[in-house]
Amino acid sequence: MTTVAAYAAPAAKAPLERTTIERRAVGESDVLIDIKFAGICHSDIHQAREGWGEALFPMVPGHEIAGVVSEVGPGVTKFKVGDRVGVGCLVDSCRECENCRAGQEQYCLNGGFGATYNAIGRDGTPNYGGYSQKIVVDENYVVRIPDGLSLDVAAPLLCAGITTYSPLKRWNAGPGKKVAILGMGGLGHMGVKIAHALGAEVTVLSQSLRKKEDGLKLGADHYYATSDPKTFEELRGTFDLIVSTVSAPLDFNAYLSLLKPESALVNVGAPEEPISLNLFSVIGGGKTLAGSMIGGIRETQEMLDFCAEHGIGAEIELIAASEINEAYERVLASDVRYRFVIDTATI
Repeated sequence: MTTVAAYAAPAAKAPLERTTIERRAVGESDVLIDIKFAGICHSDIHQAREGWGEALFPMVPGHEIAGVVSEVGPGVTKFKVGDRVGVGCLVDSCRECENCRAGQEQYCLNGGFGATYNAIGRDGTPNYGGYSQKIVVDENYVVRIPDGLSLDVAAPLLCAGITTYSPLKRWNAGPGKKVAILGMGGLGHMGVKIAHALGAEVTVLSQSLRKKEDGLKLGADHYYATSDPKTFEELRGTFDLIVSTVSAPLDFNAYLSLLKPESALVNVGAPEEPISLNLFSVIGGGKTLAGSMIGGIRETQEMLDFCAEHGIGAEIELIAASEINEAYERVLASDVRYRFVIDTATI
């Protein structure tokens, strides 16, 4: 066991505070990672404040982790000391079910995947996330960060990057396709960059035009304000794919009207409240309202390699650990462009 410093929420809705946690000893197939940077995801806030239901406390959030391997177990074959690596939203799964064998560990059929935090590990102890100095992870749930990516801008790719890359690839975003990214935040700005790099014609749908200049600079071809009713008239029947990154309730009937027939609106944002839907919005036009959750380990590595090849990293604001609570409030106020990243040297 190793004692390391971390920032934890001691209880639901309580401010995060500096503390110490125990990391397990490095096992046969484990790697010990010195965490260098950890992104702040909106889902960290949902869970620390029990927006998605009852949670485990004390909680050390963080599933956008970038660091350097400092020790490996005797059976490790994929990594060596000094390697630049990342850890995302999952650190374990059953490894035996159909989905795990297919590289879709995020859809593990035997009890679900082992979340990086707010979960109990298979050894019966709580999993603690990336707002900490070190983490021990089985090598099969660690990915390599290519040399072309700086660790600070790579950290958010471990959630925001894969969460948008996966549906864009699955629904064939690319040349000749009109893709809309709904929401211009931590996930949305990555969706814009990736969709553009895939060759799609990219439109941002945002509440206002406040971030229009940024959106166009990051690769959007068009930018519309959803607060303007004319947007829904002008864009009716336009898109082959809409990826919604919004974690607040939406009028899905209105957004489904923007799709071409037999096209899809895919949700990666996860509102805390249930949605309302008129099924004729999907029946008319044979449309699909779908969801997508992060990505498997193989696809996460594919995403990182793609981002390195195309020079894609997150747009970040680097903060000290002492600023985490302020950062949470700013995320809720949409006051970040576009991802807070904690410099873990400050923990």
